[in-house]
Amino acid sequence: MSEEFQLYDLRVEVVCPTGKRIMCGAKEGDHFTLEGEMMHLPAGQGISIYSLASVLPLLAAKQRLTHEHDWMTTDSLIACPDPNCPSQLKIIRTGVRTFKHSETTAVPLTTES
Repeated sequence: MSEEFQLYDLRVEVVCPTGKRIMCGAKEGDHFTLEGEMMHLPAGQGISIYSLASVLPLLAAKQRLTHEHDWMTTDSLIACPDPNCPSQLKIIRTGVRTFKHSETTAVPLTTES
């Protein structure tokens, strides 16, 4: 039994409607990337903790292979949690990375479920 598994790398990018007032401090094209469990922000760029909180619960699921008809596969735009802010965060799968179970947890693999 192989201990390898794969996760998608993700890019989470800000989408702002042209001419609209953005309340969360985001700018069109602001982004962060997720590689495994590591989040990376470009130098000098931040993200609102409230915007991050709105997208964070979805990231682990978006990293995994899902059925082509599953909404987790097809839906990628997440609304800003501020009801007065029209920005969105777009989750984009950018590549696949391979990991080993033994390098990501201390729990051993077993044949039991």
